Amino acid sequence: MTSAINQAILRLPKRAESSARPKLIQTFVDVGPLFSLLSGIDHQILYGRRGTGKTHVLNYLADSKEKEGDAVVVTDLRNIGSSAGLYADATVPLPERATRLLVDALLSIHSSLYEFFLDRAEELDLSQSGPALDRLADAITEVKVVGSVETSKTISRSRSQSSDTRFQLDIAEKPSAKLASSDNLSESQSGKETTSRSGKEQLYVNFGATSSAFREIVSCLNGKQLWVLLDEWSSIPIELQPYLADLIRRSLFPAYGITVKIAAIEHRSNFMIYKENGDYTGIETGADASADVNLDDFMVFDNDSHRSQVFFQELLAQHIIAAAKDIGLEAEIPNKTQELIRQSFTEKRAVEEFVRACEGVPRDGINIISLAAQKAIDSAISVNDIRAAANNWYQRDKEKAVSSNIIARDLLHWIIDQVIGQRKARAFLLQTGEESEIIEALYDSRVLHILKRGISSHDQPGVRYDVYKLDYGCYVNLLSTSKAPQGLLPLEDSSSDEFIDVPPDDYRSIRRAILKLDEFLGTRPNI
Repeated sequence: MTSAINQAILRLPKRAESSARPKLIQTFVDVGPLFSLLSGIDHQILYGRRGTGKTHVLNYLADSKEKEGDAVVVTDLRNIGSSAGLYADATVPLPERATRLLVDALLSIHSSLYEFFLDRAEELDLSQSGPALDRLADAITEVKVVGSVETSKTISRSRSQSSDTRFQLDIAEKPSAKLASSDNLSESQSGKETTSRSGKEQLYVNFGATSSAFREIVSCLNGKQLWVLLDEWSSIPIELQPYLADLIRRSLFPAYGITVKIAAIEHRSNFMIYKENGDYTGIETGADASADVNLDDFMVFDNDSHRSQVFFQELLAQHIIAAAKDIGLEAEIPNKTQELIRQSFTEKRAVEEFVRACEGVPRDGINIISLAAQKAIDSAISVNDIRAAANNWYQRDKEKAVSSNIIARDLLHWIIDQVIGQRKARAFLLQTGEESEIIEALYDSRVLHILKRGISSHDQPGVRYDVYKLDYGCYVNLLSTSKAPQGLLPLEDSSSDEFIDVPPDDYRSIRRAILKLDEFLGTRPNI
């Protein structure tokens, strides 16, 4: 029989969007100054890979601001519109796709605002908010992306004329003569109309009325703030993202009393298109909206193992308690974090192994602990359960995703051979700016993790390195064998077996850990 704790673990939701907001609020665990940074009224872009908790954070922020009386709009950009496939259909002209996207996004915001004012009808004047919402609805119909198209028409004509005269004389018993002539005239005309585009197509967005409509809506909030929280930004086709960003910058940013927060995956986002005259379409990160919050950075705990243990134990405990309550088992499990964790695992080392396997990604941690509970059944979760579950999750989710990209798969295997096989390490250095699309693909798939950025040295000013760590799943099968990695980074002396487990600020002591990416690229001339 499955234990009460393991039953609760098996019921843990794997994705934040599958949980109602009250459950997200109950299970939220803050990390460092994250929530304080996001609570400011400045426009911000929240970066983070899949599973790092972007949706969870936005919902917690939304609940916090609603309790303060502010108006909050949370929009999942994957769900806007009735025909999302239109956005990604390359056969549909770009202006039409972009227009549909902008209209659908504004309609979603309008719908949320309409519900907000209805819910607050007793304290907010509907005689003012109603007309303001109507003006926003009217403004939406004026939103249009227009492309400049050069049209050329070609008409061809042809004319031919021929003349033929024949004289025939027959001398015989009865002489005879014949004279014949013919003239042929033919004329043809054909027309051909073609549409062609030369150079870079210039697009512009026409939505002048939307900004004034939003200002009117804010004026109906009695001094409260309007928070527009956009989740799953990277689900939008990347070529359309700058046009939605431009709408946000021109319509929402200028209005006093509106704050916009956008959750996105950094390597799958494109917020701006530069124009030849120095102007741009979209949002300029750093100037129009700050991009100083990256959940991947907040979730890197290798420099502080204690903070790592505290966060993930608290995260796991809150999720177990919430799940146990849903299935009526809350009375059978401890309601205190430390006691619950103690009963969930066989020993402290198993807890440490779980935290190490998470690699700073909460969603990976939830999936790993669920698989481990399946193996443990009625027992506490052991180190072997964690390792088997981590290996299962790596093969099921991460390795399968990487295998679809042959070059990325080959690079991963090459890195594993170089870093683990030859150096017995778990991490490596890569010169900043050297990252290629395949490195980004491995990072996005969560088989590589950034531990530290911008390590430098006084003897090479201007040269900086980033520290990457291989995912736990890459070497979990090697643990307890002679091929297991011995530490994070090898020290400079190649004859030494010493390692360090905290990335330093100066790379001189770990130069041997530098990965020569060009050695791999040199074997693949087509990259």
